[in-house]
Amino acid sequence: MVSLSTLDIVLIISLFVIILVIGFWVSKRSGQNMAAYFLSGRSMPWWLLGLSMVATTFSTDTPNLVTDIVRNNGVAGNWIWWAFLLTGLLTVFVYAKLWRKLAVTTDMEFYELRYGGKPAKFLRQFRAIYLGVIFNIMAMAAVSLAAIKIGQIMLGIPAWLTLVSAGLITVIFSALGGLRGVVYTDFLLFFIAMAGSLGAAVYLVHLPEVGGLQALFATPTVQTKLAFLPSFDDKKTLISLLIIPLAVQWWSAWYPGAEPGGGGYIAQRMLAAKNENHAIGATFFFNVMHYALRPWPWILVALASLVIFPDLESLQAAFPMITSDKLGHDLAYPAMMTLLPSGLLGLVLASLVAAYMSTISTHLNWGSSYIVNDFYKQQIKPKASEKELVSVGRVTTVLLMILSALLALVLQNALQLFEYILMFGAGTGLIFILRWFWWRINAWSEITAMFASGIIALVLKLTPVGSYLFSPTVGLFPDWFEFPFVVFSTTIIWLLATFLTQPEEHKTLVSFYQRVHPGGPGWTKVLNRAKAEGHTIDDNRKWTVPSGILAMFVGAILIYTILFATGYWIYGQYKAALILTVIAILSALLLVRVWRRIRVDVL
Repeated sequence: MVSLSTLDIVLIISLFVIILVIGFWVSKRSGQNMAAYFLSGRSMPWWLLGLSMVATTFSTDTPNLVTDIVRNNGVAGNWIWWAFLLTGLLTVFVYAKLWRKLAVTTDMEFYELRYGGKPAKFLRQFRAIYLGVIFNIMAMAAVSLAAIKIGQIMLGIPAWLTLVSAGLITVIFSALGGLRGVVYTDFLLFFIAMAGSLGAAVYLVHLPEVGGLQALFATPTVQTKLAFLPSFDDKKTLISLLIIPLAVQWWSAWYPGAEPGGGGYIAQRMLAAKNENHAIGATFFFNVMHYALRPWPWILVALASLVIFPDLESLQAAFPMITSDKLGHDLAYPAMMTLLPSGLLGLVLASLVAAYMSTISTHLNWGSSYIVNDFYKQQIKPKASEKELVSVGRVTTVLLMILSALLALVLQNALQLFEYILMFGAGTGLIFILRWFWWRINAWSEITAMFASGIIALVLKLTPVGSYLFSPTVGLFPDWFEFPFVVFSTTIIWLLATFLTQPEEHKTLVSFYQRVHPGGPGWTKVLNRAKAEGHTIDDNRKWTVPSGILAMFVGAILIYTILFATGYWIYGQYKAALILTVIAILSALLLVRVWRRIRVDVL
């Protein structure tokens, strides 16, 4: 536990004051109507939206999660989330402009544009609650859990006080400012969070106990954690940490911020962009910052923590006030923060508060947009005025904050929640990728996939079936096969449902195509019939999806090489770092050429 100096307290209070001032400043403009409150009037530039997305994913639970991963599985364990880069880049180069063309308030409106009838209406409203409330509360609870652990370890304050102090400020400016307030504050919060994480990493690596980078990397317990790839001799670890994430997970699993085909608060940012090019630029900038540059300060602190706190027993001994239900390797990150000096401590605490506020405010605004636009307006009061809808949005923002805080009080581990969310979304991702380009997918495809994935995951996690099939000792299948099993089972079920149910009405499909122009051979049957019926279809546009997929792979090479080149420069392995840097430069030049093929001409 640390004592805050006057300078530390001034830094933290100053952040609170600035955030509240921004919230009050934009509140009047944001409260004009739903488009202003949830989409900032569709006028945001790419760089501001990109920074906002980076700040949003710069949450208090992320450094804790990375620390947990590194301490258990080494740097290579991060492939469990590094693999989602492919998902992000597919969104950048294929789906960003499609979402912007929809010109809707939330991505849930997609369902009644792409599908028709009661199934589409049910899907829109159910997923609005399913994602906007249930999954959203789970994600926010994970962030709040990290804040609780930071408060307990660094300041010795109880969980409820942490949530009240940080959550109250967050919910006030989120409810007042809407998305505009969130994005504007994210700009400030990003730089504070980066400064705090970089400053902490530099200081902690040079502690006398750690001895600098060379001494750190020479430590035996740390040396076993440095590899970027899992050991090829350990097949189980290789499959679970690298092969499954790269071969199956990235396209098959739904996860907030990394939805296949875009969606959630990433779609909200794209819908708020000035135009399609700004939507593409924002999402690409986000992926570069999120995967290539930002993880290294957290990784270095996690490695240094293995020297200071080599195991859970040492953590418990150093912080006896931590209750057993909150004890885990993720505690090592806030534990290391207690070693910071005055001034830097205040900056780091302010950065952690900033990270918390940025993530929570985005989730609150995003979840509220679903409840208001896709449930309240559709199901409860269709004729509600714009002012009333904004008021309902502000009330639901407060309620979401309260519910997520209550869940956070009973959680123990963020990594555990991460794995549960992945499992519940397993097998649905392929639909989100294909539904834009294959006319035969219908509302029943999505409904079936959603329920099949959830039911299978519940059966495996909460009944003896999971142990019978995937127990490490007596299971019929290896335990690493659990996630692919859910994916393949769900995929077979929704494909059967697709062909056993009627396709969407022809007029619905034609209307969707005319609005979005997704292109591709998957719409040939619909277009041929529409032309035969005399519909005017603008299908002369060049189909850019093949170029978009090529850009995705080139972009992945670029970002992964930047990520690993940075690591090798830090490790002091300059030959490998130089080779990867050259590959990154060549990839960037190639990507520019490919990007020109998919760039949208904006009048």
